[in-house]
Amino acid sequence: MRLFAAVLPPDAAIAELAARVESLRALPGANALRWTERAGWHFTLAFYGEVAEELLPGLHTRLARAAHRHDPHELRFAGGGRFSDRVVWVGVDGDSAALRGLADSAAAGARRAGVPMDQHRPYHPHLTIARNRSTTSLAPYVEGLTDFQGRTWTVRELSLVRSHPPAPGVAGRQPRYEVVAAWPLGR
Repeated sequence: MRLFAAVLPPDAAIAELAARVESLRALPGANALRWTERAGWHFTLAFYGEVAEELLPGLHTRLARAAHRHDPHELRFAGGGRFSDRVVWVGVDGDSAALRGLADSAAAGARRAGVPMDQHRPYHPHLTIARNRSTTSLAPYVEGLTDFQGRTWTVRELSLVRSHPPAPGVAGRQPRYEVVAAWPLGR
């Protein structure tokens, strides 16, 4: 099954972000972007790809340990940016160092559980809100996020999420995500 570790923001923070995203979707050219669905908004900590069934018990054990080693911490959505002219994202403010540490632990735990991991890249916390399907400039969308400051919320758990890719050949369909397990942070 296709899995990743994630932090799922609370509904109130998601609703606040959704209001800002709606204003971005009203900008000229917004129809050329593929907007991610609210139900899929999350912070990916570590992407595992296809994980064999027999590795799941070890992965669960390692992620539970990782979660217990990290205390709850505060974040908020803040600002935004882009990756090239392909992706528009919302960033975070608050204890991003704690989020990075949790991401590192989620990746290390998977490696110890036998999950093949690509080369480790520095973690850049972000939540993808749109992907570019054309040559549309993403600058106005990033500019529309510059002053965005969401409410503070507490990261309380680490989630293991299964990704169900959309059926091939169905335009506009997005992946569906299912929480497989979650562990509270701290002791």
